[in-house]
Amino acid sequence: MQISSENKTSPLRFQNPPHVLILEARFYTRVNDLLVDGAKSTLKKFNATHELMAVPGALEIPSALQFASQRKTGRPFDAYVALGCIIRGESYHYDIVCNESARGLMDVSLKFDLAVGNGILTIENEEQALERADKSRLDKGGDAVLAALSLFYLKLTYESEK
Repeated sequence: MQISSENKTSPLRFQNPPHVLILEARFYTRVNDLLVDGAKSTLKKFNATHELMAVPGALEIPSALQFASQRKTGRPFDAYVALGCIIRGESYHYDIVCNESARGLMDVSLKFDLAVGNGILTIENEEQALERADKSRLDKGGDAVLAALSLFYLKLTYESEK
């Protein structure tokens, strides 16, 4: 299964529309608004439903992901999309936030068998962030949705083979 990131065409077909949680770190509001816009546009193409949860920063996303995956009420989530932006500053903090947020997402996704698309931008400046976030440009929010739905599709495929 291959999905083209250029034209967003996809062989993904779901019997029931997927329900997706978008987790967003609201630290850079302008960038995040663009990421969420791209994510929602791509979800619409799959008739997917979604919920949106905001957290203060990228380091909080893995914990929020774990909490949400364990919720006992409401419709369960089929896939998760992590969105945020980490812009390099003058200290080592950038490296810590980049590495630990990515590691945390990977740890939680593997431990709890979750389909997660990582759309947390790790960039040098706001110009790069806007280039990547804007759905009319690189659309990394939409790409994170495609990654999450691709993993969910793969999970369904393997579960049906059991």
